[in-house]
Amino acid sequence: MRKRKPKVRYLAPDPRYNDQMVTRFVNNMMYEGKKSLAFKIFYDALDIVKEKTSENELEVWRKALNNIMPQVEVRSRRIGGATFQIPVELPARRKVTVGMKWLITFARKRGGRGMAEKLAAEIIAASKEEGAAVKRREDVHKMAESNRAFAHFKV
Repeated sequence: MRKRKPKVRYLAPDPRYNDQMVTRFVNNMMYEGKKSLAFKIFYDALDIVKEKTSENELEVWRKALNNIMPQVEVRSRRIGGATFQIPVELPARRKVTVGMKWLITFARKRGGRGMAEKLAAEIIAASKEEGAAVKRREDVHKMAESNRAFAHFKV
């Protein structure tokens, strides 16, 4: 168990939308410190989203993120030789982090030409409550629901 919580780092907002959440998303998406490339991919993806949906691209992205964010997750805990999956309510920051990671992971696994198109497709799907990331959230919620009997074992 940790002795203390790590300090929360405050990020600089991104140049185009002036939003810290966008910077956080891009930081999660970045490979090998190539931040400018990650920003380019993200902005290209949002341009594609704007083209295809003709709505505010940032709002579509936010809606997609909200549709993906899980409320609970299961944690494994060993009790008397047996391992139980214990449902745990997530703190707000963890919800956002998990949602972002799922969106990026499933965008990478998608078929398509280039990461920008894959990410755009996953964002559009998630904003309509479809796609692999939304399915993952529903699976996690189902698992937490089916293991609700063990909720009294605190993690």
